[in-house]
Amino acid sequence: MASAASAPPTPTTPGNLKRIVAASLIGTTIEWYDFFLYGSAAALVFNKLFFPDSDPLVGTLLSFLTYAVGFAARPLGALVFGHYGDRLGRKKLLVLSLLLMGGATFAIGLLPTHATVGSAAPVLLTALRLVQGFALGGEWGGAVLLVSEHGDARRRGFWASWPQTGAPAGQLLATGVLSLLTAVLSDSAFTSWGWRIPFLLSGLLVMVGLWIRLSVDESPVFKQALAQAEARKAEQDTAAEKLPLVSVLRHHWRDVLVAMGARMAENISYYVITAFILVYATTAADVSKQTALNAVLIASAVHFAVIPLWGALSDRVGRRPVYLLGAAGIGLWMFPFFSLIDTGDFGNLILAITVGLVLHGAMYAPQAAFFAEMFATRMRYSGASIGAQFASVAAGAPAPLIATALLDDYDSSTPIALYVIAAAVLTLIAVGVAKETRNRDLADVESTAEADSVTTATADARTV
Repeated sequence: MASAASAPPTPTTPGNLKRIVAASLIGTTIEWYDFFLYGSAAALVFNKLFFPDSDPLVGTLLSFLTYAVGFAARPLGALVFGHYGDRLGRKKLLVLSLLLMGGATFAIGLLPTHATVGSAAPVLLTALRLVQGFALGGEWGGAVLLVSEHGDARRRGFWASWPQTGAPAGQLLATGVLSLLTAVLSDSAFTSWGWRIPFLLSGLLVMVGLWIRLSVDESPVFKQALAQAEARKAEQDTAAEKLPLVSVLRHHWRDVLVAMGARMAENISYYVITAFILVYATTAADVSKQTALNAVLIASAVHFAVIPLWGALSDRVGRRPVYLLGAAGIGLWMFPFFSLIDTGDFGNLILAITVGLVLHGAMYAPQAAFFAEMFATRMRYSGASIGAQFASVAAGAPAPLIATALLDDYDSSTPIALYVIAAAVLTLIAVGVAKETRNRDLADVESTAEADSVTTATADARTV
């Protein structure tokens, strides 16, 4: 039946799309800045400030444990933000996620340390890390969907990859600020008060991000899907609409598993290359803190530049080929990666991390469009977020912790390289069995799932 509710969404103008991309990019950059800042601080100073009674490497393990706690909260954030994002829209939830993340990060900059309040310090730190993880669990899905649902299918991989550059941009910003502070401050000054500056800076960044995010429009694809759902409910007098989570698990459970598998190599390799490497380079390779930070800084700049290129390539050859290339490449690179780090040479350090992040980008760039194209609109925020964030608990959360423990037990990089290679194999299998999504129209994904829902509802009604 033709109706205004089923009319196609109004095409987004190029100028509008660029503003949407800018809003998503700046917001994700700020959120990842906050998240990565914690990871870098955990590797550099939190072991001394919040766990001073422990052996240095054990203190690092404990600080990485609080780092991993943030990942544990991400699935909860994915469920809550996904549910309300699929009911109320993408924009409102993105504003809320930015406020939560920025507030928690700013509060970390004001925290008393173990020397001041004793064991209450790590407890407060862990609580704020949980808020960070909860916010980031809802951020990613909304940001990439806002762009994916505004853009056209022909260049969706390219445009949707721009919010993905928020991760290296946030890493670049966090590492850059830390690198600058460690360069101009003595070790004692940085440990005493200098580490707080990057966290307090988050307050200013959040204000900028909010101003930009509040200026963009809601996704036209979501508006159309919401209108269709309301029209069906009014016309058919059906029971209340199922929770997005229930619909996702009913219609898209295979896609959730594919998304989780696809995240394994991407997530684990990233945190080994950017977070754990600060520990490995400064302990096993005897590289200075400043040198390690500078190498990550340079590599993150290259990472930022190549992600849109990989996204554009996925528009030409497909999401799967680019993703598979990245997963295979990261597995093959792990042994050369650690061999180059072991030399302690700055040039080799840059080469190792840069090549690793370029290969990571081949997985991360098409991921946004790939995951968005798997799910129907009214369950897309939930589906993409659940697939991505539940995987992060098993992948990114323990990666620095596992890598540090392996280094402590074996005093060798070989088990760490094998750990990443195993993750690469899992990702190759998951993406290998997935269907190509490059040419899918997001409204077509919607209509297929909705048709199934209507058929099921009709059958249930007849049974009653």
